[in-house]
Amino acid sequence: MTKVLYIQASPRKERSHAVAAADAFVEAYRRKDPAAEVTVVNVFDTALPPFDGPAVSGRYKLGHDLPATPEEKAAWDKVLGVISQFKAADKYVFAVPMWNFGIPYRLKHYVDLVAHPTHTFGYNENGYFGLVTGKPVFVAYSRGGEYPPGTPAENYDFQKRYFELFLGFVGFTNISSVVVEPTLAGGPDVAGEKRQEAMRKAAALADSF
Repeated sequence: MTKVLYIQASPRKERSHAVAAADAFVEAYRRKDPAAEVTVVNVFDTALPPFDGPAVSGRYKLGHDLPATPEEKAAWDKVLGVISQFKAADKYVFAVPMWNFGIPYRLKHYVDLVAHPTHTFGYNENGYFGLVTGKPVFVAYSRGGEYPPGTPAENYDFQKRYFELFLGFVGFTNISSVVVEPTLAGGPDVAGEKRQEAMRKAAALADSF
């Protein structure tokens, strides 16, 4: 059974343009693979553990065979639980809106929980290398404005460029995506058209996922 991890990074849920496009992708994929197990995690509904002082100390001490306090071990174990769920998936889907030119803060929290050396990436004398390899990922992005590649506006895109840098850093190479834009600048009619267009493209991409 194929395990699909679907991460939603919007509190707007079905009203989100990114979630709508990602939902269309997942629905099309389910038709292709009805036996697939899809786990949906909305980072705004999920109690993500903090990566705070005890967790940082726990990671360092336990990673270096040093004694950790019960609090430190418990804090790091919670982070390991998130990492384990992430690595256990066979395929990944993300719904990522743009917030202030970047990604939502809760998704950044999630990234900081899963991106750890020896777990999702490693390094040697040649540099860094990803450990989450051979798995496909689909991302649906949405933005209020437009940030086309090769234009001055692209310099404001710290959403797609950052998120796909993260994906590549931990090992993903098979990355497909759609972008819903503009969702605000063109007015509601344009937003609706772009949403439907992205949903159609997303559903088509599911055929090769």
